[in-house]
Amino acid sequence: MRIKTKRIYDPPAEDDGFRVLIDRLWPRGVRKDAAGIDHWAKDLAPSTELRQWFNHDPSRFDAFADRYRAELADRRGLIDELLAAARGRDMTLLYAAKDTVHNHAPVLRAYLTQFTSNKR
Repeated sequence: MRIKTKRIYDPPAEDDGFRVLIDRLWPRGVRKDAAGIDHWAKDLAPSTELRQWFNHDPSRFDAFADRYRAELADRRGLIDELLAAARGRDMTLLYAAKDTVHNHAPVLRAYLTQFTSNKR
């Protein structure tokens, strides 16, 4: 199982596999019927408090990532549900942030990867 990240505003591709929106809020300007998502994992997104504290400030990214991983540790059941829903297919985590580096998607991708690589 490969896990990729991609902006929701980029067009779907055949190699996206299981497409998962990982934002708590629905992205602006995206029609639900055109989004092409298979699952909306809004409860795996950072908490509202953490998201507001981070405020897309790259200087806070390392602290944000640490705090987000701590939140994810308390959501193991949701992680298991997501991986079960993907059924071993490749997965693309979809997010709306403009900054493709300093956002929660790469943190969640790395977190999920540790569980998929342990099952090999």
